[in-house]
Amino acid sequence: MTSTRAMTALALGGFGIGTTEFATMGLLPQIAETFGIPDYEAGHAISLYAAGVVVGAPLIAVLGAKLPRKGMLISLMMAVALGNGLSAIAQDKTLLLVARFVAGLPHGAFFGIAAVVATMLVAPERRGTAVARVMVGLTLANLVGVPLATAAGQQIGWRTAYLAVAVMAVATAAAIAAWVPKVAKVEGASMQAEVRAFGRPTVWFAIFTGMIGFGGMFAVYSYVAPLTTEVAGLPGGVVPWVLAVFGLGMTLGATFGGRFVDRSVTGSVFGGLIAVCVILVLFGFTATMPVFLFVLLGLLGFVVQILAAALQVRLMDASPDAPALAASSNHSSLNLANGAGAWLGGLAIAAGWGYTSTAWVGVGLSVAGLVIAVASVLYERRAFTRETANHTIAMTSAASTTVETQPR
Repeated sequence: MTSTRAMTALALGGFGIGTTEFATMGLLPQIAETFGIPDYEAGHAISLYAAGVVVGAPLIAVLGAKLPRKGMLISLMMAVALGNGLSAIAQDKTLLLVARFVAGLPHGAFFGIAAVVATMLVAPERRGTAVARVMVGLTLANLVGVPLATAAGQQIGWRTAYLAVAVMAVATAAAIAAWVPKVAKVEGASMQAEVRAFGRPTVWFAIFTGMIGFGGMFAVYSYVAPLTTEVAGLPGGVVPWVLAVFGLGMTLGATFGGRFVDRSVTGSVFGGLIAVCVILVLFGFTATMPVFLFVLLGLLGFVVQILAAALQVRLMDASPDAPALAASSNHSSLNLANGAGAWLGGLAIAAGWGYTSTAWVGVGLSVAGLVIAVASVLYERRAFTRETANHTIAMTSAASTTVETQPR
């Protein structure tokens, strides 16, 4: 019962954070209209939020290495409330961008620390499932929170979406205080141990795989509203339903994807990246047809959620003595992908190539991520071979020394 309540509280935090992250994408037209700017310029709000995640995740994880995990989770949710409250009252574009940056600061650290806490509440062989359950809140945000926020934003005003998230963040902090148990600190945890994790090539390979590979999804999803209305020719009222289908795919991916990760972390990474490439290629050819818009976005949501959980566990495995920084860094890399994908997709649109060009930008990024994942596996195999060879040499040398020193 304690574990279930704790997971519920952590997932509730993910719901609020997921809503504020992705609702901006569905509300771009309304935000752009308010400040009198084009959609791709309003997309900078997405990039600034992502920048906040990138900066905040490692910084907070390192500075809070010795702090109680439960207290940090509560503080981070209060920071989410602050950032979204500021977003709701911003009166010009610059203030909104600053507020979105502030709102992004606690994002990665919350998910990273929540993942560590979740894995400490289950058996070791269930780590993939535990991480996926924490991420269920994020996926439900895309299924329910983001569509509702988009619909409310269209009818009442986009500021209401951010205000609702601020209220939700305060409620989450209360739930964490009541339901999440105190967990033991990681043995040897310190600022130095967390920083040392960045000296491992396997950590950087995993970070770059997510940072580049995930950019493919964000290049398309960042412009889902104009893709729905301008490319598929559907009315603006359909946008929340498109977002809900993507959220449904993510929810199913989080619900069942943990099993794939439990079986093979590396296989889930490769399978996810290859599937994203295939989906985006199909999207590039069929985005003008509404039925394919719905089906392919649903499949994309399913696949990327499995990929996210796999990358999360891969980073934690690569840095067992600094799990908070490793897990938080996954969200930094994914939000670098968020910012880069939105920015590169915006460049393609601004160049006059049309909204469907974002799919081909996404294919290029996903293929690059796959190349990095291959390089990571090759590096690990070579490192293992060298370690085995050195161990064999050492054992042989020790055996020879023993023989020579024995009395004749």
